[in-house]
Amino acid sequence: MTRDGSQDPDVVLVGGGIMSATLAALLGIVAPDWTIEVFESGSAAAGESSGPWNNAGTGHAALCELNYTPARPDGSVDASKAVGINEQFQVSRQFWSHLVRAGLTDSPKAFITSVPHISFVTGREGHSYMRNRYAALAPQPLFADLEFTDDHAELDSWVPLMMRDRGDREVLAATRSLAGTDVNFGALTRLLLDDAAGRGVGLHLSHRVLKTRRGTDGRWATTVKDLTTGRKRTVRSRFLFVGAGGGALPLLQGSGIPEIRGFGGFPVSGQFLRTRNPELVAQHQAKVYGQAKVGAPPMSVPHLDLRLIDGEQALLFGPYAGFSPKFLKAGSFWDLPRSVRTTNIGSMLGAGLANIPLTRYLIGQVLQSEKARFRALEEFVPTAESGDWDLITAGQRVQVIKQDETGRGILQFGTELVVGAEGTIAGLLGASPGASTAASAMLTLLERCFPQHIDAWRPRLQQAIPSYGRKLSADAALLAEVRDDTTRTLELQG
Repeated sequence: MTRDGSQDPDVVLVGGGIMSATLAALLGIVAPDWTIEVFESGSAAAGESSGPWNNAGTGHAALCELNYTPARPDGSVDASKAVGINEQFQVSRQFWSHLVRAGLTDSPKAFITSVPHISFVTGREGHSYMRNRYAALAPQPLFADLEFTDDHAELDSWVPLMMRDRGDREVLAATRSLAGTDVNFGALTRLLLDDAAGRGVGLHLSHRVLKTRRGTDGRWATTVKDLTTGRKRTVRSRFLFVGAGGGALPLLQGSGIPEIRGFGGFPVSGQFLRTRNPELVAQHQAKVYGQAKVGAPPMSVPHLDLRLIDGEQALLFGPYAGFSPKFLKAGSFWDLPRSVRTTNIGSMLGAGLANIPLTRYLIGQVLQSEKARFRALEEFVPTAESGDWDLITAGQRVQVIKQDETGRGILQFGTELVVGAEGTIAGLLGASPGASTAASAMLTLLERCFPQHIDAWRPRLQQAIPSYGRKLSADAALLAEVRDDTTRTLELQG
């Protein structure tokens, strides 16, 4: 804990992950006189979804993730979601660049490095899809550097580890972007929160938020327990942000806001195979995404990632889905049953009945043998040897379930911003692309929760994020300027 903190701050942020850290940084720019208190239940910041081994790290820019470019019935590819996600990631890059120039860190390589992003498919159907995907993306200014190949010799230069022992006649296709990055969101989160604490923001670790209710004066009375001393206290704030990852849903449910009615969550744990073998790592200096199996959710797209964490290089392959009723890795086995309410049981049951193939997939993943798990890796790396890889548990994700306009329960992939009580409370639910689009998500929060201030804040926001209020995909000159600036400031390869 940095200090005792104010009992009546302007803002309370629940959760010490990338979302709260980003919002604290943005408020430090537009409202530096506001008092802010951050409460994190863990003994360190970024211990859950923002942790570098807990899934967050690709630097999602839709350069290689095939689930963001679905095929239409006629075989053509819809690039709209990929363009939108890439646009949001450029917002994050601009914001990080601004903070680096302002003294966030002497070396941006502490949290971001250049890593090629590659999409890789096999078979004639995969080849056809990849050609159509390239045709849809290549004309887009944000994807101007995208390369396509189906030549084995060229693929061997791109992904030598994956090409060993493949037949000369095997049909393969891939795209590559050298604009990809690897982001250590744990390191970035800690940098942001340390910087915030230096400005007077109260950072309270090992403090669990127990409940929150809105008082008659409009302030949010949030009860917090110090896990070290057992002491409880109530903090009353004008605005409350619940950015506690999987822990956000129960807190929002307990807040009493009607906007959370109908929302449910189903926890999905993740596992990866990891190797630190330097010989293997040297042969795979890229992030490579394949295609998800039929019936598998978007979060299960197989990928072989180069990760650079605290000076160490490693490869991760997965994800493999698992199950735990916990909403956080450090959560409770009662998290799932306690989240079921009369207001959401209908949508949860409806979503389950409408997604029976997904249920079968998750059950199959949970029951998967070690040999079956390794066969999935061998599809990417034909020469893989089990002795080089160990299984690690990654982050806990909560799949969002919500009601559509007809009242039916549907799965909501991506992130969902829930705003209630005239904009005095907001919470973020969901997962990918998550951390990579944190700046964009928190800008949306500012616009929805503080519309009365946005006009006054706009000049400062545009100074920090030059494309704010404009589309890079529609402004080639601005895109070139932004790319040059962020590449230079973040010390990325051009």
